[in-house]
Parts: sequence; C-alpha cells; structure tokens
Amino acid sequence: MKNTKEAKELTGQVTKEQIEIWKKKYGQVNGIIVSGHICYLKPVDRKTLSFASSVGAKDPLKFNEVILDNCWLGGSEEIKTDDTLFLSAGAKLAELIEIRDAEIVKF
Repeated sequence: MKNTKEAKELTGQVTKEQIEIWKKKYGQVNGIIVSGHICYLKPVDRKTLSFASSVGAKDPLKFNEVILDNCWLGGSEEIKTDDTLFLSAGAKLAELIEIRDAEIVKF
C-alpha cells in the first residue's frame, strides 16, 4: 500500500488507529486500492474459502463476492457496488489466500 502521508486521500480511507484495532483483532489487514478507492480486508478463513469455492463452481463472480463480503472490514462501498471497481478488486482477491510451503516427510 502506498504511503498515505504522501498519497492523495483515498475514498474509504480509514485512520492508522482503526487499522491497528483491526490488526489486534485479526492479526493482519490487507488493502486493495483501485481507481482512488480503498477497501480493507481481514485474512480469508477456511469457512469463507470453502463457501466461496462451492458457490464459485457455478458462478465464478460469486467466489469474489463471497470473499469480499466475508473479509470486508471497511472502506469505499463503491468497490462492492460499482462493477468496474468490483471486477478490478476481484482480480486481486486470490492473492489474499495465503499458501505456505509444505513438505511431506516419510518416516
């Protein structure tokens, strides 16, 4: 995310204090910036990912809607309602799903 002191104020931008409150509650806060708008999202949990995957099998856009709605902390509501902003943000949502390296060890 850009340095907000140097950057122009974004629609939906919250205070650093609010971000710190969310960090204490959720551990991490992610932001998606698109065309001068910002939204804040908590990490994707297993339950949300499972539901998004099941509805996304029939309708891929529903996958993005479920992730966005269930991880939403705050920001510009236009990201949810404006198709262009939604589709742009949706292209970044998969990056919120954190996959760590794992290995199989045989004993």
